[in-house]
Amino acid sequence: LYNKITKIEQQLENYRDEITQMNKAKYRFSNIVGKSSAIKQAISMAKKSAYTDSSVLILGESGTGKELFAQSIHNSSARRGNPFIKVNCAAIPDDLLESELFGYEEGSFTGAKKGGKIGKFEAADQGTIFLDEIGDMPLNMQAKLLRTIQEREIERIGSTKTKKIDVRIIAATN
Repeated sequence: LYNKITKIEQQLENYRDEITQMNKAKYRFSNIVGKSSAIKQAISMAKKSAYTDSSVLILGESGTGKELFAQSIHNSSARRGNPFIKVNCAAIPDDLLESELFGYEEGSFTGAKKGGKIGKFEAADQGTIFLDEIGDMPLNMQAKLLRTIQEREIERIGSTKTKKIDVRIIAATN
């Protein structure tokens, strides 16, 4: 029994390490290449934002490295040791977006997992959430997101309780 428990604890630790690695930002400002005055100015502004806890909106055309900037800001901030959760708002179907962002309680809808599920905001607690392609998010979800930004709390689908969260939001859109 002792050997089985030790083996299970070791597997659990391996899974935790794997999850931690999956939710880590890997890029830094040194990974951003470019010598133009525009890129230097953008890096300078991003470095300044890294020292604050404010929400950040990154604007730029597709493929210009918005996520690189988001990860660099996170890795230069006081939150660098905590999760960096990436969400592509355009890739998640509208009817699933709320449950992905805020989570849900057990039995809140047909097919809900037993025990419920935490959302991306809860997973990012104490860290940073990167909302990519936020401009493609439906308007009703933008209103719910605004409440989360203002109140710093979330409410899972099917729950009557709110939960305080401490998350820095970095959003990007073209």
